[in-house]
Amino acid sequence: MQEPNFDKGEGLLPVVVQDEATGEVLMLAYMNREAWQKTLETGKATYWSRSRRSLWLKGETSGNVQLVREIRLDCDADTILLRVTQLGGAACHDGYRSCFYRRLTDGGFSAEGERVFDPKDVYR
Repeated sequence: MQEPNFDKGEGLLPVVVQDEATGEVLMLAYMNREAWQKTLETGKATYWSRSRRSLWLKGETSGNVQLVREIRLDCDADTILLRVTQLGGAACHDGYRSCFYRRLTDGGFSAEGERVFDPKDVYR
């Protein structure tokens, strides 16, 4: 089986995360080899947090877990696509369904959609 080429990108590869039912892009994250293995073992999306410099099980604090339904690898084996079921309704730590909730308009970026949760209530 071909595996992602973690030698590229200094051991971190980008992961595009997409809702398996709607095709909506929920977020972009990063995986190292350990996060990849955890994801394969558990069926739950696990990433590498660049800010905390540690493994990060998506939803471990918020409860908004991502169940992996399909994994794809790009032609260069250096970008991963996860198609997931997003539990809890929000992928974004700002409380929105998608991390891509800001849209550029003539007046600058503005938020679209409603928050699923208030981050102040979840991340104390």
